Amino acid sequence: MEVLEEVQMSDHDKSLLDYVVMRKSSPSPFLLKTYMLVENPATDDIVSWNSDGSAFVVWQPAEFARDLLPTLFKHSNFSSFVRQLNTYGFRKVTTSRWEFSNDKFKKGKRDLLCDIHRRKAWTNNNNNNKKDLEEDQSSTSNSSSQYINLVDENKRLKMENGVLNSELSLMKNKCKELIDIVSIFAKSNSEKNEEKKKKDERPMLFGVRLEVQEEMERKRKRIELNKIANIFISQLCK
Repeated sequence: MEVLEEVQMSDHDKSLLDYVVMRKSSPSPFLLKTYMLVENPATDDIVSWNSDGSAFVVWQPAEFARDLLPTLFKHSNFSSFVRQLNTYGFRKVTTSRWEFSNDKFKKGKRDLLCDIHRRKAWTNNNNNNKKDLEEDQSSTSNSSSQYINLVDENKRLKMENGVLNSELSLMKNKCKELIDIVSIFAKSNSEKNEEKKKKDERPMLFGVRLEVQEEMERKRKRIELNKIANIFISQLCK
């Protein structure tokens, strides 16, 4: 893994570098830059020490990668930063947030940075069979994020499916009502045909057939049926 190069720093950061240079052994540029980011009180809402100063927390990973990493490193890749931490023995304290700890990386103890050493590189054989710890943690975090997204998507699809089922049930009921209406009309037409056959059976007066009570009742029912059908059809068209 390539060593991250230094970029231009503020006067405050340079004073910290001068302090380290005065020591016989100096910490790696990566550790020094990371300490500067954590120590800066102006960015405590993005990255800061935890309550007892034994570890640091990246509260807003996206903003940390976008706004802070490029100020000291030549990249804005949070995963790359996390993998680099792992090579220096940092461990992720909890799964609920990006909190990293190293026994020699503590608030107010910058002199201990010189005691943090980069882990030895894996052999070629080991590299073919193993991944470093932080890659696993990053993969686990990505998997958890994908799982949460899938759960949210599943909930949304279930809600949409429920709405579609309700609409389908409503349409089935309306179709059944329409079929019933058509059946009633078919029966009515059949009755009308039967009535035509019986026309000659009605009494006549001066060559005009008289409407008997039964025939008048049928006409009244047909008028009411037409009104009901029109109401149902208008509802189906809404």
